[in-house]
Amino acid sequence: MVRNKKLNNKKRISPSTVALIGAFVITIGGFFSFYNFINDKKLLAYDYMNEQIYNENETEVYSVNTIEVMTDEENVTEEQNYQDIESYIGYLEISKISFRRGFYNINSSLNNVDANIEIIKGSDMPDVTNGNLIIAGHSGTGWNSFFRNLYKLEIGDEAIVTYAGLNYRYKITNIYKEQNTGTVSIKRNYDKTTLTLITCTKDDSSTQTIYIAELSSIE
Repeated sequence: MVRNKKLNNKKRISPSTVALIGAFVITIGGFFSFYNFINDKKLLAYDYMNEQIYNENETEVYSVNTIEVMTDEENVTEEQNYQDIESYIGYLEISKISFRRGFYNINSSLNNVDANIEIIKGSDMPDVTNGNLIIAGHSGTGWNSFFRNLYKLEIGDEAIVTYAGLNYRYKITNIYKEQNTGTVSIKRNYDKTTLTLITCTKDDSSTQTIYIAELSSIE
């Protein structure tokens, strides 16, 4: 009986050790929450300045004709560089998920999925007939997970791209998944002007979800 008691005593963790572990876990969690909070506030200020520039300046149309889509990675924690202010050339808006975000010229250094939504190389701007505007964004929980709520979208939902003074309204016609291998196949009607949105699948980083939307009207 004495031997068993000694063995049980050896297996116990002291209350002070448990308290230290708990404090460490809480501290780490608080750090990441504070990190995301600070970046969210910086992002709001940055967006405000960019929108003021966007409203004051005319933008240049840029388009290419080949399709080469690179996928995004989930939960990126690298901080955005806010040193240079540059005007957005347009906006993507999805009212169902309360989403509105500007995007940069495809050649801009700020056109990067780790800092913003990204116009993929090979995209056409909305004013190109039967073209395809391809936009990628992170999902997940990080401060730059701009497409975190795309999983809520369904066939028939609307997205609006504001570009060169016009609103291009699109309706989602297809949603599908592919393995996250670094490339993705665009399954669309080439006789339609389309918008393609790409992000990692919610709760499944091994696949990515592709949303195909077709132009329904221009205002």
